[in-house]
Amino acid sequence: MKSSRVARPIGWLALAFVCAGAPVDAMAADMKEPKGMSQNLPADFSTMRPIRKPQRMEITVGQGEGDLQGNDDKVIQAAVDYVFRLGGGAVRVLPGSYMMRNSIFLRPGITLRGSGDKTILKKAPSVSTSLTRDADAFEYCLQVADPKGFTVGCGICVQNKPSAAEHDITEIAFYTVTAIQGNVLYLDRHCEKDYWMETEAKVQTLFSILYGRDVNDVSVEDIVLDGSRAENAKLDDNYGCAAFAQNCNRWSFRNVIAHDFNGDGFSFQGSNDFRFENCRSLNNTVLGFHPGSGSQRPTFKSCVAKGNYEGLYWCWSACDGLAEDCTLSDNIRYGTNFGHRDTDNVLRNCAIERNGKSGVNFRIEQGENRQGDRNRLEGCAISDNGGALGDCGVDIQGRTRDITIVNCRFKNSKDGKQKVAIRISPEAERITLEGNTFTDCPVEVLDQRVKPAK
Repeated sequence: MKSSRVARPIGWLALAFVCAGAPVDAMAADMKEPKGMSQNLPADFSTMRPIRKPQRMEITVGQGEGDLQGNDDKVIQAAVDYVFRLGGGAVRVLPGSYMMRNSIFLRPGITLRGSGDKTILKKAPSVSTSLTRDADAFEYCLQVADPKGFTVGCGICVQNKPSAAEHDITEIAFYTVTAIQGNVLYLDRHCEKDYWMETEAKVQTLFSILYGRDVNDVSVEDIVLDGSRAENAKLDDNYGCAAFAQNCNRWSFRNVIAHDFNGDGFSFQGSNDFRFENCRSLNNTVLGFHPGSGSQRPTFKSCVAKGNYEGLYWCWSACDGLAEDCTLSDNIRYGTNFGHRDTDNVLRNCAIERNGKSGVNFRIEQGENRQGDRNRLEGCAISDNGGALGDCGVDIQGRTRDITIVNCRFKNSKDGKQKVAIRISPEAERITLEGNTFTDCPVEVLDQRVKPAK
């Protein structure tokens, strides 16, 4: 009874509206949707289905504009941490040059997006000093000879001097300076190991521009990473570089430039399913792209590695990767380099040219079953590689097995240095060559497995 009393006035109101000469269609539309309700709603709203997909936020960082404003790493980090706290989303960095005195520590579910080549994250010049007091592994500070150039919030790396043993690399640890009192640098966490004067421990303002450890599902887009190579000491590529990841999964880079870093451009260690699209690694002192030890399924599409020491370096056990439509050129040693258990990778339709030693190198590994086996080159243009360091387009060294080279084009221009298109070592096995063409190569295939006729 109560509901009928409520309905009756509405019916009388409608009748009065019609009697007053109001159009029935207008009345119906007005009855369906309350005033002020948006007409631009998702389709799910008309079906009465529950809305179960969250909408992630985007926050802008800029210089003189944006949600957060500043010109250094702190403001970008603040935006990253804020968005991460709210479940992930995008940080859009507006045009400008941002001075990096510490890494941007990336978080799960974050997209870091710049404004193309107008957004530059520039590494600050590095400084270095020694200790004047031993620091044990449980201490939160370092007493240094010269604190000049260190600032609160800056990133530092600390390491003892390597021994004289060949290939000895002392582990590097990274910290953030939280306070400075005189010549004492206070740290965000206690020292990871002993740093003693007798081991000539060194403190430097070295760090990756972008950094992640045990962080999944990150995207980086449309941004420039400037390493300020001439103003920075070298950072070991196993621990840091322009963009570095350790034990991470499912990162994507699109339209990202890493240049002039005193170390690697891009390095990811023990990390899976990394994807690079239209990225460039230019004039870095060590490696352009470095899929590091144990990294599985890396993908490089339309990327460029130019002017580095080596272009695309497959480290230990980097497997099931693809490099497609990439340019690997003008690197000091190799365009690309395979070795210790780097298996089942494909290079397709890549231009590999003018590298100083060889275009493609399969390096010698000691011991059985440690070579870079079962790799494939398909449809690549391999030209003008070689110089003072070498003379080869593809160099298959050691006991490498099951390499397939199909439909590749080898060319040696006038006065070119690529004297040998393909060299195969005496120990190599099951090398397949099909459909390749050779232009002006003095030696097309130097197969050292074949004994010369007496």
